[in-house]
Amino acid sequence: IEPFGGAATCLGGAIRDPLSGRTYVYQAMRVTGAADPTLPVSKTLKGKLPQKKLVREAAAGYSSYGNQIGLATGLVDEIYHPGYVAKRMEIGAVIAAVPQKNVLRLDAEPGDVVILLGGRTGRDGIGGATGSSKVHTEKSLDSCGAEVQKGNAPTERKLQRLFRRPEVSGIIKVCNDFGAGGVSVAIGELAPGLDIDLDKVPKKYAGLDGTELAISESQERMAVVIDKKDRARFLKYAAEENLEATEVAKVTKTPRLVMKWRGKKIVNISREFLNTNGARQEASAEIVLPDEEHNYMREPVSIGNEEKSWLKTLSDLNQCSKQGLSERFDSSIGAATVTMPFGGKYQKTPIQTMTALLPVLNGTTDTVTMMSYGFDPYLSSWSPFHGAVYAVTSSIAKIVANGGDMEKIRFTFQEYFQRMTADSRRWSAPLTALLGAFEAQMGYGLPSIGGKDSMSGTFEKIDVPPTLVSFAVDTGNVGEVITPELKKTGDKIVKFTIETDEYELPKYDRVKELYTGIRKAEKAGVVKAAYALDEYGVAPALSKMAFGNMLGVRISEDVLPEELFLGESGNIIAEISDESVLKSLKVPYRVMGEVTDDGLFTHGKTRIDIIEALEAYEKTLDPVFPIVSRGSDKKVGSPVFLSKNVYTTRFRNRNPKVFIPVFPGTNCEYDSMRAFRRAGAETEIKVFSNLKEENIKESVAEFRKSIDDAQILMFPGGFSAGDEPDGSAKFFATAFRNEDIREAVGKLIDRDGLVLGICNGFQALIKLGLVPYGEIIDAQLEDSPTLTFNTINRHISRMAYTKVVSNKSPWLSLAKPGHTYTSPASHGEGRFVASEEWIKKLFDNGQVALQYADPDGYVSMDGEWNINGSFSAIEGITDPTGRILGKMCHVERRGEGVNLNIYGEQDLKIFEAGVSYFR
Repeated sequence: IEPFGGAATCLGGAIRDPLSGRTYVYQAMRVTGAADPTLPVSKTLKGKLPQKKLVREAAAGYSSYGNQIGLATGLVDEIYHPGYVAKRMEIGAVIAAVPQKNVLRLDAEPGDVVILLGGRTGRDGIGGATGSSKVHTEKSLDSCGAEVQKGNAPTERKLQRLFRRPEVSGIIKVCNDFGAGGVSVAIGELAPGLDIDLDKVPKKYAGLDGTELAISESQERMAVVIDKKDRARFLKYAAEENLEATEVAKVTKTPRLVMKWRGKKIVNISREFLNTNGARQEASAEIVLPDEEHNYMREPVSIGNEEKSWLKTLSDLNQCSKQGLSERFDSSIGAATVTMPFGGKYQKTPIQTMTALLPVLNGTTDTVTMMSYGFDPYLSSWSPFHGAVYAVTSSIAKIVANGGDMEKIRFTFQEYFQRMTADSRRWSAPLTALLGAFEAQMGYGLPSIGGKDSMSGTFEKIDVPPTLVSFAVDTGNVGEVITPELKKTGDKIVKFTIETDEYELPKYDRVKELYTGIRKAEKAGVVKAAYALDEYGVAPALSKMAFGNMLGVRISEDVLPEELFLGESGNIIAEISDESVLKSLKVPYRVMGEVTDDGLFTHGKTRIDIIEALEAYEKTLDPVFPIVSRGSDKKVGSPVFLSKNVYTTRFRNRNPKVFIPVFPGTNCEYDSMRAFRRAGAETEIKVFSNLKEENIKESVAEFRKSIDDAQILMFPGGFSAGDEPDGSAKFFATAFRNEDIREAVGKLIDRDGLVLGICNGFQALIKLGLVPYGEIIDAQLEDSPTLTFNTINRHISRMAYTKVVSNKSPWLSLAKPGHTYTSPASHGEGRFVASEEWIKKLFDNGQVALQYADPDGYVSMDGEWNINGSFSAIEGITDPTGRILGKMCHVERRGEGVNLNIYGEQDLKIFEAGVSYFR
């Protein structure tokens, strides 16, 4: 009905839940289900939006929220099955962490106060939770459209910042998020006795009645219980984060939930009644056994023509590239992403397990978290029991292939089934799926610790496929992570096959032995790459492993064609360097072939060129989710400007101070702070408060003082309002044109200070005129260079290769002129645009600092490498002195153990150069 808002709510709500435990969410996974989005609009089901619109708008909604709030979405996948034409599936899974000492679990006591934090209340979201559980019909568009919440990611970002502060989390006794039920539940669950004043609840607009105030949901509001003596201190902390905070309730001795509106009690219920949990319900289930023959409902692969079968499998909706979808989601923010979504020199090998370092603010860590998922809708349609067993098994196999230890895995399950009725046979699918998941947990000795379900997957007479998705979570060491792209010519390809019983179910003890053996081989360093197989067999998995570095594979002639295109979840293929180690470890395996450098997939007389295979792999969803913009291979000049007179400062400082301002929408301040601290600088972060007029005046005064005390001014990246034009750069530009702040910036420049702006910060520099002019100007001139929307017309998140083409800037004093580096890019409007006159002037003056290039340093307009279509492939420019640098790529998002599956030099040493300039 409203795919953008619904998907945004999916992620906002997923963040909201762990936030109530004061944990910091640092990585997300998105798994969705849809019908075929490549079908023409004319084949749209009556009463439905076209699938192409649904998948695009939902992706835009989820990515908009995640990109704005500053959450790395480490893995994105969409599952296609005709049953999801009934109702789309949208799952958001997140990982959060917190130092144990920061969380107190206390009881609310009479006299404590309840403070409402965050956004204001409106009518959007009333009935949202119950609405999502309704059966939809052709009339749903008219009756249910207003149930979707309108998210506010920048406000939830402020909540994350506030709760991350130990001095704040340490005085929160109890906390709850505003999910289903709004105030009624969020505050109603906090204590046995509560007196809630609905008139104090901040409103988006006038006219809301008591019921609306009591039940409106949102993901950017939290309710906290504070000791009365800590009230003033807590409100002060909230104000420092530019957050509205209002006392709306008191904890009472009497065990009753009381709500007042306009001075009258409109709710007065005893806690004893609320604790009864409503009526007991029961249902009968009749088990429906699967057919003896597998009936996967998908078109079988013909084994006759091997080349045709290979290309057809790669172009299958559930095997083809999802890169154009995935790269809409910021995957690198937080500088903790260990494996980028696509790896290898050419960034074409997809990962199966998202991996991230723990989000420590101070110091370093080598501890990583891993998350994978398992699910096959076709297998589950044949047998929900088998589908659940192999969902669990597949999620384990992916963790093992990633270098994880299966003994530490915990699961969370997401279930999605047709609407239940009095028909006992309809209860068969959820019951048998849960039994399958239970058997797998008992068999492997690994528990699930949570989950979520929905029994609303019905539209008219169409049902979603029986869906139980297994998410597996693990911890490990970054030094033991295995990335899936093939590495070296001559290495062997081996297959590890799980044993099954007469019912085609895993022999759990034998599978555990196999996975333990694989883990030992990984720790011994013999496994160079690994990939968990699925029902589509070896061919697509080997292809994906090869695409990253464009290597070939020669498959042994004793491998039957059936094995290439038919498989079983739980099996793993791997690239190994020493077969003798596997033999010594007694790990059962089979040699399938070897890695070659000829760019061919070879099996007997079959020869498949990797370029042809890649085209088949990428063409299916390209009309829906384009991977690159259609640029040309036109060469762009990249002369390296070498100056003998690089600017030096008159003022030395062993520990220069960096001021990092934060505005609504900013989300890269933590990464920037860590990068400068690692380089040896002191940092200061201040949030610009604009809640009230007096807050603005106070912020201006504080900003001026901070700039006066600093040697470096850093404009960090961020987003605002769905990455609208200018984003939070408009806040930067407005504030920094204030007379006091503008004067302070001028003085910093006059005393040889440095200024750096990255991504959205680059946009701020452009709008202010600091680049290319070197000073803040009254308004951006009509002919000035600017940044605008990417030519692909969507957000881009990937690693970009950039070539250093000038040594004029002190920021690049430690980089090699003419050398190519790779850095994370994540932006919706990073395309540099300027007239020919300006471009010539910038090059002639050495103000073009970096250009987009391919891995070998070749600069062109090819959309594969000039990722946003920038004129002359310009990625970063400076002012005339070189002391003010603006660039798009996030050089702050690097560190030890991140981006392990990315090739090339990743450290431009910009932050070290900035500190060195003053030393």
